[in-house]
Amino acid sequence: MFNILIVEDDKNTRRLMTAVLSANGYTTLTAGNGLDAFKTMETNHVDLIVLDVMMPEMDGYTFAKELRSAGSDIPILMVSAKVLPADRIEGFRSGTDDYMTKPVDEEEMLLRIQALLRRARISSEHVLNIGNVTLNYDSFSVTQGDSAPQILPQKEFLLLYKLLSYPGKIFTRIQLMDEFWGPDSESDEATVTVHINRLRKRFDGCSAFTIETVRGLGYRAVKHIE
Repeated sequence: MFNILIVEDDKNTRRLMTAVLSANGYTTLTAGNGLDAFKTMETNHVDLIVLDVMMPEMDGYTFAKELRSAGSDIPILMVSAKVLPADRIEGFRSGTDDYMTKPVDEEEMLLRIQALLRRARISSEHVLNIGNVTLNYDSFSVTQGDSAPQILPQKEFLLLYKLLSYPGKIFTRIQLMDEFWGPDSESDEATVTVHINRLRKRFDGCSAFTIETVRGLGYRAVKHIE
C-alpha cells in the first residue's frame, strides 16, 4: 500500500532495508544517490523516503533541500553514519523529518517509519477518518455516520483510500494504474476512470468529500469537513 523510496549508495544496505520493509508490507523503490532518486520520483508515487547522507553525485543533505525547495512534503527519514549533534542539526535544517544513525536497528526504523506515516495522516492502524466517514483498510469497509459499514471491492477501496490519504493532491491515471494494477497489466487507463466513476456513484451526496477530475492531469479528493 505504501511506497517507500530507499536512497542509499551501499548495495548491501539497500538490499537489507528492502528485505525488512518488504517483509513488513511496504512496497520499496531504490536509488543510489539523490539524482537517481529524483528520476525515480518522476515516474513513481512515493509515500516516504529513507535517505542516506554520504552519496556520490548528490548527497542526502542536498537532495532534502532541493526536495523541500520544490514544495514537496514527503516524509524523510535520514539514516547516516554521522553521529555528531552538528550532523543531526544539518539534517533537520536540510528538511528531514527524522534522523537515525548507523548501524540501524530494524525495529526502531520500522517504528520511526510508522510514526512519520502517521504524521502524514496515513494511519499505521489502517483507519482513516474524513469527517463522519471512516475507512478501514483491513476490512475494505467504509462507514458513513451511524450507517452500517459498506464493503467495497478491493480496487475501489484502494483508490479511495489513496486519494483521501492525500486530500488535494493530484494523482495521474498512470500513477494510479501502475500502483494498483501494476505496470504489466493488460488494462488501460480507462479502467481507472471506470473505478473512479463507480466511487462517485457510491458516495453521491456525501458531505465529507468529493472526487474531482483535474482536466489533463488526473484526480484528487477534496475534503469538505475537518
